[in-house]
Amino acid sequence: MVAPTNEDMLGGLDGLPKRSARRPINAPGGSTAMARRTRKSFDHSPMLVFYELTRACDLVCQHCRACAQSLRDPAELKTAESKRMIDQLTQFPQPPMLVLTGGDPFKRADLFELVEYAVGRGLEVSITPSSTPLVTREAIARLRDAGISRMAVSVDGADAQTHDRHRGVAGSFARCLEILQDAKDLGVPTQVNTTIIPSNANQIEEMGDLFAKYGIAMWSAFFLIPVGRAEASSRLNADECEEVFARLFAQSRKQPYLVKTTEAMHFRRYMIQHRRDDVKDTGAGKVASPPPFITAGINDGKGVMFVSHTGVVYPAGFLPVVCGTFPAQNVVDVYQKSNVFRSLRDSERLEGKCGQCEFRQICGGSRARAYAVTGNMFAAEPDCSYIPKPSKGAQKCDVV
Repeated sequence: MVAPTNEDMLGGLDGLPKRSARRPINAPGGSTAMARRTRKSFDHSPMLVFYELTRACDLVCQHCRACAQSLRDPAELKTAESKRMIDQLTQFPQPPMLVLTGGDPFKRADLFELVEYAVGRGLEVSITPSSTPLVTREAIARLRDAGISRMAVSVDGADAQTHDRHRGVAGSFARCLEILQDAKDLGVPTQVNTTIIPSNANQIEEMGDLFAKYGIAMWSAFFLIPVGRAEASSRLNADECEEVFARLFAQSRKQPYLVKTTEAMHFRRYMIQHRRDDVKDTGAGKVASPPPFITAGINDGKGVMFVSHTGVVYPAGFLPVVCGTFPAQNVVDVYQKSNVFRSLRDSERLEGKCGQCEFRQICGGSRARAYAVTGNMFAAEPDCSYIPKPSKGAQKCDVV
């Protein structure tokens, strides 16, 4: 069993991918890509860059952020443009990890070429494919050979009935498990992404045990942001979030993989609070368990950047506020100089109880959810029940 983690990054496939053995030692960014990150380093370099290769996808997921479509957009960045954007990512003082997402990245014929190119340029590369027949065993092997660091598979239930209803395609659940097994057999590290909503929240324990069978590295529980197709979907309320936090915390103590949340930054606060009660009796006295991994306040636009299929740059995939456009602008300049990015990295801009909270540096609440619900990026996290303690100073956490 691993120590619990409350790592909380964005948009699906998060965390620290396994270092690729195929990275050239002298590749640009090779010495810094996995360097320790701090809140100060987020001012000049994101930890994660999500690149939406395409919006084309054969699934019709109820909570799709992108409102995916059956055909590719003619305005997608072409191969050469994608490579130019990848080149720019290596110019950050601390080059980020690159996550290829969609739609379905497998809809791009140049997918393997782009993975190999980015790895050759010294970037850690992960991918979040849709669980369709395109993700064959042979395709996974090609990703492995191209240098992919991790692959994320989305599973939204402990059984076919629950998952397939969410994904809109019969047989999707079985396909997900086949992909996880193929990746395990081929030695490709995986993580599972699950959108937690009222209809599957009661299956957390069953899902946790199921995923353990496939040797995954991480389980990422995503808390719904009402954007795209998810606008009409129900999400957990603040009290339900706390209940789910407790169950995820229990899974983190039980399972052989890491458990984290996405767009539930307040899980960090929960973990810190419950760390105080997390002690073990070793026989020689009570000893506190190892401290959880706390990220340095990574949040929408703070340590994260999203580039759309047409080159539009956003703070995150779930925060649709335009900050710039590639190739007209350099993505490094957009991240470092955009007023939106700079404001999101300033915790003093937070309003309501988030601005008063002693956990504001570590948590800060989901800026994407605040924007989706209130229209204000800096409003208080709508789905957090915690009441700040006015006398408390801000909790410290500087290193990832």
